[in-house]
Amino acid sequence: MSAREAALLTLAAMERQKAWSNGHLKKVIQTQGLDRRDAALATRLCFGVLQNRMLLDYYLQRYSNMKLEKMESKVRNSLRLGLYQMLFLTKIPPNAAVSEAVELTKKHCKNPRAGGMVNGILRNLARHLDDLPTLDRRDPMAYLSLLYSHPQWLVEEWGGQLPQEELEALLRWDNGEPPVTVQVNTCRFSQEQATQALQTDGVGVTVHPWLPDCLILTGTGDLTRTQAWQEGMVYPQDPAARLAVLAAGLTPGSRVLDACAAPGGKSFVAAMVLGDAGEIVSCDLHSHKKALIQAGADRLGLQSLRPKTADAKKFHQDWAEAFDTVLADVPCSGLGVIRKKPEIRYKDPAELAGLPQIQGEILDNVCRYVRPGGVLLYSTCTLRTCENEQVAQAFLDRHEDFVLEAFQVPGPLGRVDQGQVTLWPQRLETDGFFLAKFRREARP
Repeated sequence: MSAREAALLTLAAMERQKAWSNGHLKKVIQTQGLDRRDAALATRLCFGVLQNRMLLDYYLQRYSNMKLEKMESKVRNSLRLGLYQMLFLTKIPPNAAVSEAVELTKKHCKNPRAGGMVNGILRNLARHLDDLPTLDRRDPMAYLSLLYSHPQWLVEEWGGQLPQEELEALLRWDNGEPPVTVQVNTCRFSQEQATQALQTDGVGVTVHPWLPDCLILTGTGDLTRTQAWQEGMVYPQDPAARLAVLAAGLTPGSRVLDACAAPGGKSFVAAMVLGDAGEIVSCDLHSHKKALIQAGADRLGLQSLRPKTADAKKFHQDWAEAFDTVLADVPCSGLGVIRKKPEIRYKDPAELAGLPQIQGEILDNVCRYVRPGGVLLYSTCTLRTCENEQVAQAFLDRHEDFVLEAFQVPGPLGRVDQGQVTLWPQRLETDGFFLAKFRREARP
């Protein structure tokens, strides 16, 4: 199977089965045995189409007599793949992009005339690459929406939070290639040991510029096959997710509850900070994710984790006021990690409307597990005010015994005096996150 075929089948599965890009593509790459080069190209093609789908469809529709939505899914995505290569992957000759798209269409599509249609549309576009229709700039939000393939409602929402120059920088960031970052398992290994092991396996390693024990990798291939992975030296995690734990200010011997823990990354950070001492109860709603957390802890050799199956919205009496710190990384729209999951941008906003209520219900429940004088750390991986600041303020309005507290984290943020902050990706070069640290007031 070629890289282009892997990308096409993944894109079609996403439309047909609502599959996630990274999970489905990884499965195709593994089952088909694609080498590192083809795996990288398949990933670039798949992500590139998703990142630029609205723009690609705009141009394709201009050169097609048939509405794109009436085409078979694999025909539509063959066209997108062909045009994406012509517009964005300049090392691939247009003729090659067209020929591959036509062959894939003939192989996978039901309509015997589909190959000819794909050939005609793409060859016509190839002749006009230097004089494609100009995008209308009269409405800045509509222009940015189309240019960077972000739904206009989302562009307008972020436009209310950012000046236009920064807004465009955020949209451009979302359409870039995400770096692979890993954290070092400092309970058992040094940064130098992890670096040496990765380099021995041919992985490029750069020390993160401001987050200690964080490495930026290139040329990883399948990270799980490296010595560093198999010996538990590293675990994949964005710097923003680590800051979400560091902001809590864990102290030695703490008892910690990670209320929405899967796949376990924040629990692992807590274990590193505490030197694998104390106790970290890592919960998720689904039992199979409990097993996933345990497998991660076993690989890293961590003894302080206690994975459990628990609903973060349901009260457990035996946990009442039993924890020094509760981490609540709640379910959210995920719009801060578009760079890694590009299809998230196309979610129907109506499907997201109920999230603030769920987030508030989780906070209302898990806050009861915080001992007097303890900490509740609220975090999301989204950039929406309605899921972040508004949820935090509503929580404070309902719980007078909690207050926002200043915190200190590594890097450009430093000390956050107001006790809550949005991690904007275009500023920090991390995932987009929101952090709020609440302190429960001690009883007299």
